[in-house]
Amino acid sequence: MKRALFEDEHNWFRESVAAFVDRELMPNRERFRSQRSIDREAWLKAGEAGFLGLGVPAEYGGSGIDDFRFNAVFGEELARAGFAYASSFGIQTDVVAPYLLRLTTEEQRRRWLPGFCKGEIVTAIGMTEPAAGSDLKGIQSTARRDGDGWSLSGSKTFITNGYNANLVVTAARTPDPGGISLFAVEEGMEGFNRGTKLHKLGQHEADTAELFFDEVALPAENLIGEPGRGMALMMGHLSQERISTAVVNVAHAENVMRLTLEYVMERKAFGRPIGSFQNSRFVLAGCDAELDMARVYVDRCVEAHVAGELTAVEAAKAKLISSEIQNRVIDACMQLHGGYGYIEEYEVARSWVDARITRIWAGTNEIMKEVIGRSLGLEEPQG
Repeated sequence: MKRALFEDEHNWFRESVAAFVDRELMPNRERFRSQRSIDREAWLKAGEAGFLGLGVPAEYGGSGIDDFRFNAVFGEELARAGFAYASSFGIQTDVVAPYLLRLTTEEQRRRWLPGFCKGEIVTAIGMTEPAAGSDLKGIQSTARRDGDGWSLSGSKTFITNGYNANLVVTAARTPDPGGISLFAVEEGMEGFNRGTKLHKLGQHEADTAELFFDEVALPAENLIGEPGRGMALMMGHLSQERISTAVVNVAHAENVMRLTLEYVMERKAFGRPIGSFQNSRFVLAGCDAELDMARVYVDRCVEAHVAGELTAVEAAKAKLISSEIQNRVIDACMQLHGGYGYIEEYEVARSWVDARITRIWAGTNEIMKEVIGRSLGLEEPQG
């Protein structure tokens, strides 16, 4: 189905992003995978091209255009190189950017955003802990008042960009009413340490690490937003994270579908292309239909988000259906590749392991169903 989401300027922007992907990412993919991180040079090139300042006012070095459709284009094209690129860069542009734009003081914006837009400041979001994943109320890291500032202790895990981040927006429990506050922890602060890069099943290009805070002295000006309002502020930003994930989920599966169509027309069995067999046609027809349905709904959610009308329930639905369809489609494509689908050198194998996390992060799919179910008036009885 023809997409109606984008206008000419988005299509021109897509050409620029595609050129960046082909020039800076594709030739270096094997190296990025082996070192389990994206070179800082790639971040600087992305910043130089204006990709990291999407939605940031020009006075701070950004694009000056607040239109999430550009973020969607960026994520879709990055997914062509691999899901990890959309994940790493997406943390910067789609997840952390709103915190630094909407919750900060003028002094904080001038201090952080220019470097953020240039790729000189790589960011991460520090929410997940060993005992607190989807349940953010279980956060145990603490920040106590220390003179005019704060002292932060605790740990975070599964933090994308965590190993190389220069600034981490970190949630910690505080004595204020509301219980949780947000802080900017910066590279080089005494007591802030990182574990080794976590060896994930997939998405090797995205560096992921544990973070440790041992009485990190935070100046008062590193508090983000009002003390005690961290939970509400995080909840208010989850919809964009989830719709961002949904956009990339579908684009990622579409890319695998495209590669599989090429493969089944080239690979032969019993003297003819395997794509000519009825089973292959039926499998791929089902995949194509599911992807079209997911794309239409996700595109509509992006439109609603741009208009300021996207609800938390709609974002949860987009994250749920896109990740389920993504995993089903890629699994079917892997099956059609036969034994080659299980070989790491093949894109379908990498995509298969890369995609599995999308049913877990940004809130597990079970949590998405809980959010949707409660909107239907289906809650557990009290007492």
